[in-house]
Amino acid sequence: MSMLDKIIIMLTHNDKTVPNAIEIFEENKDLPIQYWGFKDVGMEPEKMKVLCTKMREAGKTSFLEVVSYSEEECMRGAKLAVECGFDYLLGTLYYDSVAEYVKKQGLKYCPFAGKVSKSPSILEGTVEEMLAQEAAFAEKGVFGTDLLGYRYVDGDPTELSAEYIRKAKTPVVLAGSIGSEERMELVKEMNPWCFTMGSALFTKNFVKEGSFRDNLVYVVGFLKYLGIEDAVA
Repeated sequence: MSMLDKIIIMLTHNDKTVPNAIEIFEENKDLPIQYWGFKDVGMEPEKMKVLCTKMREAGKTSFLEVVSYSEEECMRGAKLAVECGFDYLLGTLYYDSVAEYVKKQGLKYCPFAGKVSKSPSILEGTVEEMLAQEAAFAEKGVFGTDLLGYRYVDGDPTELSAEYIRKAKTPVVLAGSIGSEERMELVKEMNPWCFTMGSALFTKNFVKEGSFRDNLVYVVGFLKYLGIEDAVA
């Protein structure tokens, strides 16, 4: 997969779905981005259903990320993902009840790796602990994990992310705080299954005076450039 095939565009800012997410998706769905997603907070559930339907009608693959920690909240997010018709559930702390529910519903599940807490989220723990978790999830039939690598507070985020991705047995979604060319180049070297980008497009990290679309077009061009580098090499 090329880097352009790996990016999940999250219609979220500050860990919440933006209120005009439907309009933004409609304005940008023509771009060569296959994976789109948003979070379970910030927008009414009925609008979330509309947005997820629009993604499906546009032929896109959809991801709901749930940043909740109690079993009740995580199950609520899982049920929302099923009701809306998402393809993947990202996040939640792992619970057997949630895993069993989404498996029955045919939804692919990537719970958080490590100790995730607070809002905005932080990641704690050792890579050994996270890989042990991931191996246990894999044995239970979980599709993959959601790694908040650049929210890591117990050491070097890049080192942690690279080692985890290299040794994980299942697909890894590297999520959060990827908002620069340098970070995208590091992600390319790590080679996760997918990675997310959201807030950086709303804070205009790439085209300061530009729109969301201007920034996303820039990112598409940069990821294509990284692919050309691969081809030349």
